Amino acid sequence: MDYEQFKEEFIDAVKERLEEQGSDMNVSVNEVKKLNESYEAMTVTPEGARVGVNIGIERFYDAYDEGRPFDEVVDKAVETINHGINERPDFDIDSFTDYEQMKEKLAMEVVSAETNKDMLENVPHKNLEDMAVVYRFVLESSDEGRASILVTNQMLETMGVTPEQLHADALEIAPQIKPAEIKGMSEVMVEMMGAEQAEALGIVPERPEDEQLFVATVPDKTHGAGVLAYQDFMDQAAERVGGDFYILPSSIHEVLIVPDNGRMDLKDLEAMVRDVNATQVAPADKLTDNVYHYDSKEKIFELGEKFVERQNEREEATAEKDEKASVLDDLMAKKEEVANIPKKEAIDKGAKTKGGEAL
Repeated sequence: MDYEQFKEEFIDAVKERLEEQGSDMNVSVNEVKKLNESYEAMTVTPEGARVGVNIGIERFYDAYDEGRPFDEVVDKAVETINHGINERPDFDIDSFTDYEQMKEKLAMEVVSAETNKDMLENVPHKNLEDMAVVYRFVLESSDEGRASILVTNQMLETMGVTPEQLHADALEIAPQIKPAEIKGMSEVMVEMMGAEQAEALGIVPERPEDEQLFVATVPDKTHGAGVLAYQDFMDQAAERVGGDFYILPSSIHEVLIVPDNGRMDLKDLEAMVRDVNATQVAPADKLTDNVYHYDSKEKIFELGEKFVERQNEREEATAEKDEKASVLDDLMAKKEEVANIPKKEAIDKGAKTKGGEAL
C-alpha cells in the first residue's frame, strides 16, 4: 500500500491497540516543525494531560515498505508510545512562563541559517557567519533521553524578556550546564575501543603535540556544535591545539578542529566536509558544507574562504609595501651615490692668461 493508505490504516490500528490495553488516549495527526526538519506525526496524549508523545509516521511506513509485517510495525509504534508516555519528564507546565526559573536551563545550539530560514523568522537568534545561534530550555538530559523546548519569539514576549537579555543569560549559563569538551581524536578513539587496542592500531600519537585532529562537543553529545557560540570557546580551542585552526562542521552535535599548520589545504578540507555530509550525516543532523577558520592572534572567526581572501589581501598589501620600500631604497642609494661623487676642482683664479684669455 502507498503512504496515504498506510497512514490511515496505521492510525486506526494504533488507536485500537491502545483501547485494547485500556489506555484512554487522544490521537491526532500534526505536522511537527523542528530545526533542520519537519515531519508528519501521530500525537498521542493521555486524557486530561497537557503533554503527549509524537511519533513520526513516515519512519514506521519506511519499516513497512522495507518488508516488516504491518502488525509488527503497529506493535512497535504502541511500544514507543507507551515508553514515551511513561518516561515523560515530570515538570510543571506553568513554570514555562517564569523566566527566572527557566533561564537556569538555557542552552545554545548552532544550526544552518539557510536550511532553517523560515523557522528562524519565529525564533530569537544571532547570526554566526552562515549559521544561526538559537536557544533551548533543557528540561531533562540523561542516558534515557532528552527533553527540551526551543525558545520562540512568542515565548519571550509572554515572559517579558528581550532577545538581548536571553543571549546574555545564555552566554553565562549554557557553558555551565553544558560545558565544552575538546579532545584529541586519539583520546576519543581510546575511550571508544580501549587503550590497548588503540595503541596496537597505532592510533595514539607518541607526543600530544602531534595530534592533528580534535573533537569539540558537550558531555551529552547532543547539539554540541553550540559550543561555537560560547564566548571563550575559540581561545580555549586555540590554546588546546596550539594556535590558529580550521573548524569542520561534523554535525549539529559536534565539530572537528584541525590545526592550521600548513599540513591541510582549505580546498581539501571543504571537499572532505561535503563528502562526509553527503554520505555519513543524516539530513536532520547536518550543519553546513562550509569550513571555518579562527585567527588566534587577531581573534577573528570567519568562513575559510574569507580567511583566504583576507590572507591574500594582506600578502598583496605586504608585497606592495615591500615594492614601494624597494623603490625608495633605490632612490636613496642613488642619491647617496651622487652625493659621494668628487666635485670638480675650482678653476684657479690665478691661472695664466694669454691675450686676455685663460690658458
